[in-house]
Amino acid sequence: MENNALLEQIINEVLKNMTTSGDKSAEKCEKNSSGSLTKNDYPLAQKRSDLIRTKSGKTLNDINIESVLNGSVSAEDIKITPEVLIYQAEIAESIGRHAFAKNLRRAAELTAVPDDRVLEIYNALRPYRSTKQELLDIADELENKYNAKISAALVREACEVYEKRNRLKV
Repeated sequence: MENNALLEQIINEVLKNMTTSGDKSAEKCEKNSSGSLTKNDYPLAQKRSDLIRTKSGKTLNDINIESVLNGSVSAEDIKITPEVLIYQAEIAESIGRHAFAKNLRRAAELTAVPDDRVLEIYNALRPYRSTKQELLDIADELENKYNAKISAALVREACEVYEKRNRLKV
């Protein structure tokens, strides 16, 4: 019981630090004229917590030890959403981190793909694990089944590189 009280105190402190700040940096920031977030919105948990929602619509304030213990917060509620990844990509782009932003956008796409399938695709992308056709089929699946166009393009690019470097399964 004493451990639960300590755990609750720690979680409450972490959540408090994520959602508040001792200075004016926690004030709400507006999107810039292009509608995208900028470096001024980072970190989102402090400056734009209004944008952060779970898949079921919970806010950061809804996620606390009591909610976890009573079962109203599930593992799905603490997974990152595609929207939050897109917000992070916008911030990265605003400071010129375009490659990182593209990775975040790809990650946003992959939230629609079941975890076990992501692991299968990861293993299939390792050298000598897949034929050219298997990789092309994965790219088609990503694009057509999950609307993951950026990820599909990456798999097609990997397929081309593997073919040039003789890294495909024969």
